Amino acid sequence: MTNNRICSLFNIELPIIQAGMIWCSGWELASAVSNAGGLGIIGAGSMYPDVLRTHIQKCKAATSKPFAVNVPLLYPDIEKLMDIIIEEKVPIVFTSAGNPKTWTGKLKAQNITVVHVVSNLKFAQKAQNAGVDAIVGEGFEAGGHNGREETTTLVLIPILVKNIELPVIAAGGIGTGKGMAAAFSLGAAAVQIGSRFVASNESSGHINFKNKVVDAKEGDTVLTLKQLTPVRLIKNEFYDQVKEAELKGASIDELKNLLGRARAKKGMFEGNLNDGELEIGQISGNINEIKPAADIVQEIWNEFKTCIEELKKLEL
Repeated sequence: MTNNRICSLFNIELPIIQAGMIWCSGWELASAVSNAGGLGIIGAGSMYPDVLRTHIQKCKAATSKPFAVNVPLLYPDIEKLMDIIIEEKVPIVFTSAGNPKTWTGKLKAQNITVVHVVSNLKFAQKAQNAGVDAIVGEGFEAGGHNGREETTTLVLIPILVKNIELPVIAAGGIGTGKGMAAAFSLGAAAVQIGSRFVASNESSGHINFKNKVVDAKEGDTVLTLKQLTPVRLIKNEFYDQVKEAELKGASIDELKNLLGRARAKKGMFEGNLNDGELEIGQISGNINEIKPAADIVQEIWNEFKTCIEELKKLEL
């Protein structure tokens, strides 16, 4: 896509970015999306350092195109992850869940492009001041960990575009070409998509989880655990336990104990649909099939172009 700030920044063909999701976005998915013209991202949040290195090396072998690594800044061994990213010469890093000032300068000193994920204007301004190259504005509709303000993508993106000089990538509730067109109409330079790529052949999520995503209907996800870090997930028996604990006034330590049994891995990677944490976005209600990542990229892009052409035909 010519004259697009994100395509130029990342040296990619299409302004479609696959989110770095825990347990679902390994090298196979990242390389497939990059090969299809978008930007694939390896999600480091669920990886030990040596596992991340393996995924980076396999991704480099599987694609000659740019890819990225997403790093939650609260990761306990973050120094080891960053050392590996620098050693392996990863071209782009997306950071989230922490202070971007800590690592942005060090990464940019190694000629690494840095993007930070935010859920409000305050954090976007902090990220811009820290020197990042672009911002991901993630709305309340998104799966996984989310903003406390519960600001929707439709509201958040125009606020960021108006007040931030950097290119803004829209995320949260986007999984179609029409959704992408809506984000661009709000001023976004690209979209970041997670849930739609969970239901891809190359996703490392368990097939049980993928099928659960496909079967999900509107209203089947909920934002919960707001006392800790808000997370959007599919309602199941684990969610019922969380809801019951919160209604009884459980302490933060009690909620941490309930959550801290490798729940996300159990649900999304091992396929335990009852006791596991099933993180997914509201767009899951619009996902109806599992298909190759390249087909998803092309489907979104074709629908985006068609939508733009149809809008041009409107009589105003």
